[in-house]
Amino acid sequence: MGIGDKISNQAEDLGGKVKEAAGKAADDRDLESEGKADQLSAAIKDGVEKVKDAAAGVKDKLTD
Repeated sequence: MGIGDKISNQAEDLGGKVKEAAGKAADDRDLESEGKADQLSAAIKDGVEKVKDAAAGVKDKLTD
């Protein structure tokens, strides 16, 4: 996983946590849900990057 992707995913996750907390504090269910969605999106992107890294590792082992 590239460092830029990792930082971007972490920033999206953190932003989602902030939105979720703000939504809870303001009793704004839409904002809270948006924060949870941002966190889920970041987790999915992180998972995809990990799969790509694993596939690249397998490819490297097969071609050595």
